[in-house]
Amino acid sequence: MKSYLTATKFINSDHPKIRAFAEKITNGSRAPIQKAVRIYYAVRDGWKYNPYNISLQDDALLASNILQKEDGHCIDKAVLMIALLRAAGVPARLCLAKVCNHIAAERMTEAFGTDELTPHGYVEVWLNERWVKATPAFNKELCEKLGVAPLDFDGQHDSVFQEFDRAGGQFMAYLEEYGCFDDVPLDFIYDNMKAHYPRFFTSDITFSKERLLEIVNAAPED
Repeated sequence: MKSYLTATKFINSDHPKIRAFAEKITNGSRAPIQKAVRIYYAVRDGWKYNPYNISLQDDALLASNILQKEDGHCIDKAVLMIALLRAAGVPARLCLAKVCNHIAAERMTEAFGTDELTPHGYVEVWLNERWVKATPAFNKELCEKLGVAPLDFDGQHDSVFQEFDRAGGQFMAYLEEYGCFDDVPLDFIYDNMKAHYPRFFTSDITFSKERLLEIVNAAPED
């Protein structure tokens, strides 16, 4: 359990800004569940979800740098939540999976060549002697725009994904679980994304954002 409380290269929970922000969010909270719930909502709605803002450079994945941003993809937001939890003394770890996206699928398929998102990042938190899943990726404002209920988290039940939207249509589904990690497994993420999205990669581990942004900006709003 110690490894899930310890600062790491990317999940730098000992950074002064991370520690200060965690203290601000959890001020007055003593119970781990209460701390976890406050941190979850702070990350879920404090950073907009942006699946197109992707970087595999070391600096971009540092929790302390993500803290300074206004948005992030699912791994960014999971890393930030984990760092804040560890700073607050609550064990947490990063989990990665492959999911199928059914919302804005045409835009996603045009951008990535598939409606599968991988790796998708979420969080497991150690509460009441068991791991509880939490997914802070989709901010409330985005969920309202897409017609799905935002994911709530009470620290007692898994909060993983919205299977259906409010109209009963399928929203997303988990296809494969890759496992849980005490730090960001950058090599695994790189190999995984390169295998699924080969056209966006060059030899220097740079995601080809120019073409991706052309596609996204040309696509109609959903």
